[in-house]
Amino acid sequence: MNLICWRLISLVNKLLLPKIYTKADLTRLSSIEKGIVWWKMFTTYRYLDAVKQNGHKIV
Repeated sequence: MNLICWRLISLVNKLLLPKIYTKADLTRLSSIEKGIVWWKMFTTYRYLDAVKQNGHKIV
């Protein structure tokens, strides 16, 4: 269940949230953009943890 939840959240993030890496200088992000980066990193780490707990190998 945990894996499915994080997989769904990761998919929604990928589809709806903007891509921040296209910015020329990542040190000059606004507070909202920093929050988006944090949320994407948080969900990615949680998804990878769920995959690892499920017994899959992470490359």
